[in-house]
Amino acid sequence: MRAGLVFAGAGVALCCIGVAGLGAWNVQLVTQAAGPIRETAEGFLREVTAGDTDGAYERLCADSRTRWSELGFTSWVRTPPVVRDYEIVDVSVATTGGRPHGTVTVRLTRETGDTEQRDLSVVREDAGWRVCGDPY
Repeated sequence: MRAGLVFAGAGVALCCIGVAGLGAWNVQLVTQAAGPIRETAEGFLREVTAGDTDGAYERLCADSRTRWSELGFTSWVRTPPVVRDYEIVDVSVATTGGRPHGTVTVRLTRETGDTEQRDLSVVREDAGWRVCGDPY
């Protein structure tokens, strides 16, 4: 009976160590992703506000590039009122199936002075990070 309790206790301890290890790994993965996710969104928005639609288009994920031609994206970005400034409000990172992805909340300022808050989805693709979905 006593040996069974020892083995059960060792098993529970081993499970706790495993869960703690997985939790630490997930925290590390999420923490390491926050910087590149913010940098990707920052670069995309900087290019959009500067009128560099070619550079911004290259930062889109493959799925978004299949939905938007480069010409269509350029027309969309340049349709008034265009974005003149932005502020990153928040960066959140989550994992799905062990793969990190992020949401960057931004406040866009249009040329009219109107502001709106949007969420940019940022995903890992081709060993880099890309803005995915309809950015604004």
